[in-house]
Amino acid sequence: MKIVILDAYTSNPGDLSWDGLSELGELHVYERTETPELVVERCKGAEIVLTNKTILSAEILNQLPRLLYIGVLATGYNVVDFEAARKQHIVVTNIPAYSTDSVAQATFAHILNITNRVGDYADGIAHGKWEQSKDFSYLSYPLHELTGQTIGIVGLGNIGTKVAKIALAFGMKVIAFTSKEQEALPEGIVRMNMDDLFETADIISLHCPLTESTRHLVNKDRLATMKPNAIIINTGRGPLVDDQALADALNAGTIQAYGADVITQEPPRDGNPLLSARNAFFTPHIAWATFEARQRLIDIATANVKAFISGSPQNVVEF
Repeated sequence: MKIVILDAYTSNPGDLSWDGLSELGELHVYERTETPELVVERCKGAEIVLTNKTILSAEILNQLPRLLYIGVLATGYNVVDFEAARKQHIVVTNIPAYSTDSVAQATFAHILNITNRVGDYADGIAHGKWEQSKDFSYLSYPLHELTGQTIGIVGLGNIGTKVAKIALAFGMKVIAFTSKEQEALPEGIVRMNMDDLFETADIISLHCPLTESTRHLVNKDRLATMKPNAIIINTGRGPLVDDQALADALNAGTIQAYGADVITQEPPRDGNPLLSARNAFFTPHIAWATFEARQRLIDIATANVKAFISGSPQNVVEF
């Protein structure tokens, strides 16, 4: 059985192993597959294809009659044309919940970077500011405790719930926008509608999927209702925020800061107003990418393929 990995590098840049998959078939591993033509060429004759961000469109799938299985190396699976996959009776699986702890940790890395300005102080020390200080310490940026602050979490799935638990451990008040009823929420979390959450929260953390209803949920109108000391954290998807509206709010001091692991176009090629906005701090979509999370991803991907071959597929995406 021919198994093809189209874009292996981000999941495994060389510090992990694909040996488990190689035991299940004739494995072909490609670091990146940049064009649709190359996708078709590399997948010809394959029964199993694994992809992270490489798109498998209807046009591509129609040229792969032997394809039986697509394994998405991520939780999100919008890179696959599901109507085409359904017509060809192709099973599609994903990797649920592998990065929950890593993304929750990255969320607080951004929060703590903003409230404690660790990066800015480290940079200042590297440029001699501490050596030049007349006192045993120096204070260039205001510092703030998290205890007593209110965090508003948009989306209470696995990651949002983990963030809420960490926030409670910090002594924060937790409010959330969620489809779950109040009675079903863990102790200490208060359900709130979206507009009230934006008006109330000191920190807002986005953990909802990107849909037509959530696109630009952070927009000019909601930003205008927020506290001037408010912080927004986005480890979900870039288009959850209106880039220009948020950049304008940051530059005008309408809100305090933005910390994000995502941006609308990844990687940013044509400029983005947020990249140069005041108090905007970015990491390059790496919240999911700890060694431990990537190992879990490969382990689950291997188990998914093994389950499919045995006739009992798991983690199947329903469409």
